[in-house]
Amino acid sequence: MVSLRAFEAAARLRSFKAAAGELAVTATAVSHRIRVLEEYLERPLFLRKVRAVELTPDGATLFAAVRSGFQTISVAIEHVRGPRRASVTLSTTPAFATKWLVPRLASFQAKHPDIDLHVHASNTPVDLEAGTADLAIRYGHGCYKGARTTLLLEDRFAPVAGPGFLTASGQDASQWPLIHFDWHRPLPVDLTWAAWARETGREPSALAAGIRYSEESHAIQAAVSGQGVALLSLLLVEEELRLGLLRIVAGPTLKGMSYHIVKPDRHSVGSGAVSIVEDWLLREARPEPPNERK
Repeated sequence: MVSLRAFEAAARLRSFKAAAGELAVTATAVSHRIRVLEEYLERPLFLRKVRAVELTPDGATLFAAVRSGFQTISVAIEHVRGPRRASVTLSTTPAFATKWLVPRLASFQAKHPDIDLHVHASNTPVDLEAGTADLAIRYGHGCYKGARTTLLLEDRFAPVAGPGFLTASGQDASQWPLIHFDWHRPLPVDLTWAAWARETGREPSALAAGIRYSEESHAIQAAVSGQGVALLSLLLVEEELRLGLLRIVAGPTLKGMSYHIVKPDRHSVGSGAVSIVEDWLLREARPEPPNERK
């Protein structure tokens, strides 16, 4: 088989040197393999010239058969392997992945079983141009150099706690056991208890105490388990609010930033699978009212 592969490449390219380049071997190795084949057949297969080679009549007969055979083998291999599955890597934060994305992934798999969606969860933004991910969902104002963005969701923050919290702790926010989480990077807007204190006419120091978490999803779980009041994204606790595990305990709400789908310029036109994932995200974020669905 090795000698036939060398023969096929040399016959097709009319050059031992070009065949060597294609097969990633030396020209001497190609020449040796063809010589072994000629000795086995007891027939010359090439007329060797200074800058090229030509097939002899016997060589031409063998080449037609070998080329047809390799093509048949290639078609059979592709048939056995089947169509290649599309793969898309989506990068987002651990909190957004846990609370918003993951509960919806069963819907995606049911609709698109031929696409493998890989979720990359990290608080550190990935370099999309480097190919680490095909798409990202980022939290901010939507301006990302070298990338195209589409608004996905707008966010607001409010104090939330378990349903029995106010009965036990009352309405005085300065007496609440507070749950804080520390953002992993500076934000252009303040979404902390200090900002909420200012909105309500309080000194930020009045709402500085309490337990602190470095991960947003941990702060959510702490509020659900009754540890206190957390100032949280209403998008990320929408399921807990719907089920009654959490409730908004006081106003005002703070305007947060927005989640955007970020796509590198290399996908500006868009591969089929990447576009399917992007469209699915937008439909999940903006579902049609029941009376408008077909």
